Amino acid sequence: MKLIVGLGNPGRTYRLTRHNMGFWLIEHLAKRHGIDLSRRGWKSAYGRGKIGNIEVILAKPLTYMNLSGEAVRRLLLFFKILPGNLIILHDDLDLPPGKIRIRLRGGHGGHQGVKSIRDALGDDQFIRVKIGIGRPAGLNTDPADYVLQPLKGDEKKELKEAVERGAETVEVLLAKGPEEAMELFHRK
Repeated sequence: MKLIVGLGNPGRTYRLTRHNMGFWLIEHLAKRHGIDLSRRGWKSAYGRGKIGNIEVILAKPLTYMNLSGEAVRRLLLFFKILPGNLIILHDDLDLPPGKIRIRLRGGHGGHQGVKSIRDALGDDQFIRVKIGIGRPAGLNTDPADYVLQPLKGDEKKELKEAVERGAETVEVLLAKGPEEAMELFHRK
């Protein structure tokens, strides 16, 4: 069984912000595969089902981004899933908008949600699927403010298309493994 967690912030205020790309992707996967995300527990909204032949739990932490590790740790413990079977979906400032990148382990790259998970687990042996949101154009724009700004016009369309590619990436990752998914989606 795999635990797939999309990172974001709960509430209407944050729904359409760049920082909620992980939530968008989890919701899209749930819709594509008929997985109901209405269960509540372990500081998360979650659902259980299958993507292809793989049994999965899809989850959205109900903590704020900086406390995502609390929810992820609780889910892993309850469902008896090892960090090696954890896939985290999140936004990435250092990738161009819409670009998908898979990382098998490593640092948090300044992403506070990933940092919280690493700190809570004491482990970095989990897979990350990153969706690029790009850096702010102006020199005076604080990245923390930028990620919490609502998406606008063409950017919204571009990132919705990235969510579609992100879902395909997760499906290949589950069916054929991370190396094949990296081969296919890092070039696009």
